[in-house]
Amino acid sequence: MALGVRCTLPVLALLASASLAQAVQPDEVLKDPGLEHRARAISAGLRCLVCQNQSIDDSDAPLARDLRVIVRERLSAGDSNQGVEDYVVSRYGEFVLLRPVLAAHTLLLWLTPLLAVLLGGFGIWRLSRRRAPAVERGLSPAEQADVAALLRRE
Repeated sequence: MALGVRCTLPVLALLASASLAQAVQPDEVLKDPGLEHRARAISAGLRCLVCQNQSIDDSDAPLARDLRVIVRERLSAGDSNQGVEDYVVSRYGEFVLLRPVLAAHTLLLWLTPLLAVLLGGFGIWRLSRRRAPAVERGLSPAEQADVAALLRRE
């Protein structure tokens, strides 16, 4: 039993570290830990243009690798984090940002979920108010005769 536990723990540690692995190659890593940390922070906010749902840090696509290299080159050249991000956006457009900026030209993007919820709520409210009115149905002639007969007996 002790042998099973000794084998299980390293396997679990290996699986946990594999899930945390990123696509950054060893040859891309900067020697300065501070610059590397900044590069990872910037890369986490940039979209892989091939995968479109991953950051460039998580993607194995060649274009993502090129973007990671560009980020590290710009940081090594002395650019600020915002300067690196602006440089990448100027080359690839705002779509490269995983978190779009809040600006006049992206206002519709930010307001669409709110508008959808409001329109849905308004539609539900209108449907609930649109109940068919109760139709008053009078008595048929036969029913009127029966009622009249009952009233005469009393």
